[in-house]
Parts: sequence; C-alpha cells; structure tokens
Amino acid sequence: MTAPDRMPDRTATGGHMLVHHRVVFSLGSNLGDRLDNIQEAVDALFDAPGLDFVAFSPVYETAPYAPPGETIPSQDDYLNIVLVADTRLPPETLLERVLNIENSMQRVREVRWGPRTLDIDIVVFGDVVSDDPDLTLPHPRAHERAFVLVPWADIEPDVLLPGHGRVGDLAEAKAAEGGPSAVHRRTDLTLQQPA
Repeated sequence: MTAPDRMPDRTATGGHMLVHHRVVFSLGSNLGDRLDNIQEAVDALFDAPGLDFVAFSPVYETAPYAPPGETIPSQDDYLNIVLVADTRLPPETLLERVLNIENSMQRVREVRWGPRTLDIDIVVFGDVVSDDPDLTLPHPRAHERAFVLVPWADIEPDVLLPGHGRVGDLAEAKAAEGGPSAVHRRTDLTLQQPA
C-alpha cells in the first residue's frame, strides 16, 4: 500500500482497522441464473461480519467487455450492479472474501475476458492507493467501464474516482459513447438487501 492512505498496524485490533472505509464493489454475471448469482453474492458478502451495507444500484445489462485491442469470446450479456458498503476490515481480508465467494460459485478463470458465473471487483477502498498486482486500488480500469460507472453514479454521482474525476461526469461521458459498452437499466429486475 502506498500514499495517500497507508494501512495502519492491525495487530492490536485483531485484523480490524480503527476507522471505517467506504468500499465500492462491482458485481456481474453472465452464466446460469444471472440475477440469482448476483443475489447470492450480495448475501454472501454480508454473511460474515465486517461489512455494513450502504446501498446497491439498480440492475443493468451490458454486452461483454474487453479493453480495446482485446478479443472477446462469444458469450451472453452480463447483468451488473455496483454495491457500496462501509468496513473496518483491511482490503486484503475483503479480497479473500471476494475470491472465496467467486470460487464457491464455480468462477472459472481459464479464458481471458471469458464468461463468468460471477465476477466481483473491489473498485475503491476509501482513499487507499495500491499497486499490488493482487489488489490494485483504485481498480485500474474502472474509469473505462460503463458497467461500473453508470450504476455507481446512481448511488454516488458526486464521489471522485481518484485520478479521473467525478463519477457522475465519467458515467455521463461513457453512456454518451454508446456502442458495445452501452448499459441498459433492467427495471424488471430487483435485488433484496442483505439481511
């Protein structure tokens, strides 16, 4: 972890941090029952202590994504949401939780940009900046992804994505591009808040 927000020593607090951090997750699924997969992931994120639910976005549908120049294998469209929570857990612990949830739902990583039963990304974790290859913060491609920006702007349009600007402005610009990165709100689909 590097500046501006260095991780404190957590040995005296049992691995918990002394301050709350706002964490933003992006969740997507394009295999099986996509909505059920996302609901199961939301529930699983909050099954263990350490996360306090703040909000999640409406459900959006989008075509599969890959960065410019990359090939996208043939696959179905994704359902996506953004979820916001507060936590005192360190980002490494949240990453472990995310990976365990993905693995429990048979997430396969054999094909780059391939279809997924579930994909969970940690987009931002407070003001933490990290170039750790296991968890780069903020997410290095969040500013390119309409399926992150548009749902996130529904919840926190005035939040700044470090190095890129206001989420609402970024979402508006990305939505205006249209094309294969366009997202469509699914007003017919809803999720239940975690208990």
